[in-house]
Amino acid sequence: MKDTIRKVEYYKVMVPNKPGASEKILVALGKARVSLLALCGFPRAGRAQLDLFPKDPDAFRKALRKAGVSPGKGKVAFLIQGPDRAGAGWEVGDKLGKAGINITAMHAVAARGRQYGAILWVKPRDVARTAKVLGAS
Repeated sequence: MKDTIRKVEYYKVMVPNKPGASEKILVALGKARVSLLALCGFPRAGRAQLDLFPKDPDAFRKALRKAGVSPGKGKVAFLIQGPDRAGAGWEVGDKLGKAGINITAMHAVAARGRQYGAILWVKPRDVARTAKVLGAS
């Protein structure tokens, strides 16, 4: 099976960097039955940044607004899914490197059933070229 690569919308939400700070957001999404494709959280400038990748961006924005949280403006990253194998991430990196496109960040994880998934960020100015190089939908 071949990898699938597609552009996905994500939203950056800043919260205090303390236990339970993301609860309001995650509970609101759960109650609204909003599914996430991915979630990345990390400390940034004394706070915590959550990058949330909703399956349904419209439902996501509605649920957060109802909870009193501003989802901000959506941005674009790439979701990569495929069979787990040695060098899977390198294949993507090699294509982008040869095209002169720098990867801003990439998070990957292996999953049950010998699958893997990754989220790939590039600069906004490189999104269209990245989609073309990777054949992303």
